[in-house]
Parts: sequence; structure tokens; C-alpha cells
Amino acid sequence: MTSTTSTTSTGSPSSTSSQQELFQFLEDRFACAQACTECARVCALRASLVDPDGTENQELVRRKGIMCAEVCDATCRVLSEQTQVDEEAIRVQLEWCRQVCLESAQVFDRQPGAEDSAAACRDCAKACGAFLDTLR
Repeated sequence: MTSTTSTTSTGSPSSTSSQQELFQFLEDRFACAQACTECARVCALRASLVDPDGTENQELVRRKGIMCAEVCDATCRVLSEQTQVDEEAIRVQLEWCRQVCLESAQVFDRQPGAEDSAAACRDCAKACGAFLDTLR
């Protein structure tokens, strides 16, 4: 006898025939929150290292770093808080974070010395995608 997993309004499994599904859900959610936290830290640091009066490319790096840090921080808070957030809102936040991280990684790729920032953004985008897959 098999049963399907449904989710509650908070985006967590409401019933499941397997504890492994619940564990996978929690692991993916935690991994995503961790990746978002790390990406926010790295992007904020990257933005702080750029000269505010620098070139147009440096300004783009600074703005992308700030935006990515803010979006990742907000995503981490959504995933970490126990407030009532519906599953659709979580999906939208995850997809937004994933997109911003991928865009930021592309900008950081063109900036010498920003390899760690680009990698953190890609890791975060991957974790957001994995958690989105868990929600589907």
C-alpha cells in the first residue's frame, strides 16, 4: 500500500508513508538555508570590497553583491522561521533566490578575484533548486 506525500500550508509534509521523505525534506530545507546564509555572507563581503566610485563594471558587481546578499538573507529567514508561510510563497522565494544567484554568479565570473563569490552563488542556486524539487 502506497500513499502520497502532501504538504501543509507551511510547506512541510503532512502525511507520508516514509520517514525518509520527511528526512529528505528537512535536509534539503536546511541545506538550502545554509547555502543562502553562506551566499549572503560572501556577497556582502564582495560588495564591501568594491570601490563605490569605481568603474561601471565594479558598480554592477557591488549592486549584484548587495542584492544577492539581501535576497539570500530573506530566503534563509523564510526557510528558518516557524511562521505560517504558504507553500506557494516559499516556491516563489526559492525561485527568486535561485535566479538572483545565477545572475550574480555570471557578473562575478567577469570580476577577477570573485571566484569564491560566484561559486557560493552557484551552490545556493543549486540548493534552492534541490529544495524546489523536494516541494514538487
